[in-house]
Amino acid sequence: MLKQEKSIIIYLEDLRLIYNIMNKIGSNTLLDTNLILAKGQVGSKERVADLGCGTTGHFIFPIAKLVGSGGKVYAVDILKTALDNVRRMAKNDNLRNIETVWTNLEIFGATKIESGSLDVAFLINTLYQSHKRAEIIREAVRMLKKDGRLVVVEWKKASSPFGPPTEERVNMDSLLIGAKKIGLRMEEEFFSGQYHYGFVFIKL
Repeated sequence: MLKQEKSIIIYLEDLRLIYNIMNKIGSNTLLDTNLILAKGQVGSKERVADLGCGTTGHFIFPIAKLVGSGGKVYAVDILKTALDNVRRMAKNDNLRNIETVWTNLEIFGATKIESGSLDVAFLINTLYQSHKRAEIIREAVRMLKKDGRLVVVEWKKASSPFGPPTEERVNMDSLLIGAKKIGLRMEEEFFSGQYHYGFVFIKL
């Protein structure tokens, strides 16, 4: 193989790596973590889940500090490598209130978290990655207590210099209609960044 061809292959691999990092990990760095957690009203001794937590646990570790030793935060993901990384980071930080949960959120009842046990659940940049969005929301609702809060943040369905393709993004109106059918009341829409929108839902 020619040296020039090798350079092109390496360059393409670097681009692919950057794209994956931005979409799966780095996208959460565009968000105001403190604002989003405040919208969830996360408090001491609560049980909270980040559904689709990702490799960095960007929201997991701030949540763990908010709920304290008397609370519990569930790091939920379908990627075992992501959960391994979160588990390792939690151990390094001596955080014992973090529990990793491997599951497929598209399957109702598959997540090993008791029904009606969560005070707050977060779906941050998760729904766009699936074609079974209603199923994911239904599973989140199953785990929430009555009057529990579900915070959803997604990419705006508009072109942007990075992020997932526009056709993969979640339409706001479709999300609101689907959430209502599943048993949620929309309490608040909030600004969550230039490229994202956010909603707070309450379980009826």
